[in-house]
Amino acid sequence: MDLLNPALGLFVISLLIFVIVFLILKKFAWKPILATLKEREDSISDSIATAERVKEEMAQMKAEHEHVLAEAKAERSKILKEAKDAKEQIISEAKAQAQAEAKKIIHDASIAIENQKMAALTDVKNQVGTLVIEVAEKVLRKELSDKQNQEAYIRQLASEIKMN
Repeated sequence: MDLLNPALGLFVISLLIFVIVFLILKKFAWKPILATLKEREDSISDSIATAERVKEEMAQMKAEHEHVLAEAKAERSKILKEAKDAKEQIISEAKAQAQAEAKKIIHDASIAIENQKMAALTDVKNQVGTLVIEVAEKVLRKELSDKQNQEAYIRQLASEIKMN
């Protein structure tokens, strides 16, 4: 049981050794240990501050990236709208030009048809006139073959001329 009840001398010597070691550590080791701990604490707080600053910069860069992305999307939409408007304008101009060409072709065709119709009517009138003259000549030759009928026809024509 000696182990459980230490002797007073052993206790005093152990206490004295502890105090001496404590004083030596306090004088020589405590300040460097505290300085090292303080340096480590400062290093850690600097690292945390740097990490916070980097985090803020990343958030700012992300916001700038989103802003640039939004501008790019808006620019893309604008370019697509301009392209669509240009396409529609080209299509409408092509339709208008095609309609104008069609109207011109129809107008030219109707003028050509009218000219051909007039030429055909003139030709028909000329042929009818020629036929009428031939028929009238044959009729008159037959009727005017004798002298008396010829004089009667001349008098009739003279009276018609005076009436007109």
